[in-house]
Amino acid sequence: MRLPRSGPGDGACVCGSGRGYASCCGPLHDGAAAVTAEALMRSRYAAYALGLEDHLFRTWHPRTRPAGPLTGGGLVWCGLRVLRTEAGGADDTVGVVEFEADHQVPRDGRAGTVVRTMREVSRFERRAGRWVYVDAVT
Repeated sequence: MRLPRSGPGDGACVCGSGRGYASCCGPLHDGAAAVTAEALMRSRYAAYALGLEDHLFRTWHPRTRPAGPLTGGGLVWCGLRVLRTEAGGADDTVGVVEFEADHQVPRDGRAGTVVRTMREVSRFERRAGRWVYVDAVT
């Protein structure tokens, strides 16, 4: 499934939730707290797709956050599938979200791009009442 790159005022949210950006990831990108770990993960995917470095920085646990930059590298994010969640609800303190994210990368020395899929099992914690990304389970 290919998702359009969208953002403020563009309609459907790039995270693939089926909701509009203004009622999905938009408020989280503006600083609202995610209710669930999955909502945070979707907003982080959308932030990668839209190049919103500040959102990624704010929502990454300070203990595991790299120095940055967190976006770039010429990737074009073009699809997200949530495969499963464990805990991560409104009343939980930890959560896990497994997902696949498609991205386009330039072909080595040839015209065009190739689509690759990244699969990750992400761990989240609630810190000071807000969900943050901790790390990927290997």
